[in-house]
Amino acid sequence: MDASTFVQELVADNDSILRRLAPAESLKHESGGDLNTRGLLRIALKNEIEATEIAALWVSSSRDVQLKIALARQSGDEAKHYRLIEQRLSELGDDLAGFNPLAAGYSPLYKFLSTLETDVERVAAGQFTREAIALTKNLQFIELCEHAGDKATARLYRDVIQPDEQFHHELGVKFLTELATDENSQRLARAARARTIELAEELQTLAYQRGGIHHAPGC
Repeated sequence: MDASTFVQELVADNDSILRRLAPAESLKHESGGDLNTRGLLRIALKNEIEATEIAALWVSSSRDVQLKIALARQSGDEAKHYRLIEQRLSELGDDLAGFNPLAAGYSPLYKFLSTLETDVERVAAGQFTREAIALTKNLQFIELCEHAGDKATARLYRDVIQPDEQFHHELGVKFLTELATDENSQRLARAARARTIELAEELQTLAYQRGGIHHAPGC
């Protein structure tokens, strides 16, 4: 099929599939569960540093100059998010001295993304799909913050982080439309996208089973 039709089909599929990433658990005010904003923001720091690194990793080996520039922009945005979340944690009284978000190692999703070799796979998995997941999960986190009365954190995500992530996703749509132009490239894109969603679901399930963690922002 033509690239535009292919990408629109993936957008529709993502919209349907990403509903599975909506946590089944209720918010704190409904369930009495312990949803600590500071703890979730620490998880966000790991997501942001991994997003920073993977975009930077792909810059030098991308075959398209415009994609290189887009990835460099994205890496800078994710690093900015890291600093803003650090600042917000400090305002919340969280001392991050000695904290290393990568102390336990990189996530399985990061490890998968780092193995992708073609631009079409990287765009499909990263900007197109991972950023769509981040948008979904950030909306859930904003809702949590609003219910918890943490208006400043909700505002940070709603007014700064979400617009950046939306821009990254839109870049994914643009570049995927340019790159997924034949049967082979579409096959690679579809497989990379599917594995990204699968790993994101696995990580969310594991986080809840091990620590009761849900509504964490980012991916």
